[in-house]
Amino acid sequence: MKIDFHTHVKLAKRVDFDIKFFNEVILNAQESGLNALAMTEHFNTKNFYEIYEQLDQHYPYVDDYYNVNGFKVFTGMEIDVKEVGHILCIGNKTKLLTIRRFLDRHTDKDNFVLFDELLQLGELHNLLLIGGHPLRPSTPLHHHDPSLLRRLDAFDLNGKDMHEHGVDRMRKDVKAFAEIIGLPVVYGSDSHHPIHIGAVQNTFEGEFNTVAELKKAIAERNYTSYISPVLHTKINAAKIVKKKMKEALMI
Repeated sequence: MKIDFHTHVKLAKRVDFDIKFFNEVILNAQESGLNALAMTEHFNTKNFYEIYEQLDQHYPYVDDYYNVNGFKVFTGMEIDVKEVGHILCIGNKTKLLTIRRFLDRHTDKDNFVLFDELLQLGELHNLLLIGGHPLRPSTPLHHHDPSLLRRLDAFDLNGKDMHEHGVDRMRKDVKAFAEIIGLPVVYGSDSHHPIHIGAVQNTFEGEFNTVAELKKAIAERNYTSYISPVLHTKINAAKIVKKKMKEALMI
């Protein structure tokens, strides 16, 4: 199974979910060689619940993923914590939405959930917890207590960060940080446009249907990761098109 662990299915937080745009994301993911992704839309995006309402109308939900004509979309969300940082939470839809309803009172910057509290929620519901872009200057994770960071399942080596700060530099620095904490590293594109999808991939032997299976394979480090030789081209193109689309939408 080839999967991207950090993807967005909306152009931006302020736009409505569009099933046609979603299908373009899936089509580009398939063309890039992926057969699965983790949908980690921002938890405080506009009309968060509408994403699930629309997907429920179009696709069956099996185990922990939407079956989009044979392509697996594992459910998740990207959550801001009060002490600064983004955590990718991936898990069963029912459990995920239970947590999201709890976070209704934590969507504003001044009232984000505490890191420890989010970890407790994730552990209670057996979510896959990934520290998003841990060395990104705007939302780092390196300032957190190592004992809290060790409760995560992995860190995210982020496609956007590799584009912005250099592939070799980010790969070296994130892996060194992860080694200090004692966590594995998985790759996530952090895509906000279909063109961006496929910039990075993770390959697992066999097919997985549940987040528990993914957690186990990551813990055992039974996967390989891949960076596209055209990562910069894909992300540059996505940035240009995204900018034009946002201008057209006046956002």
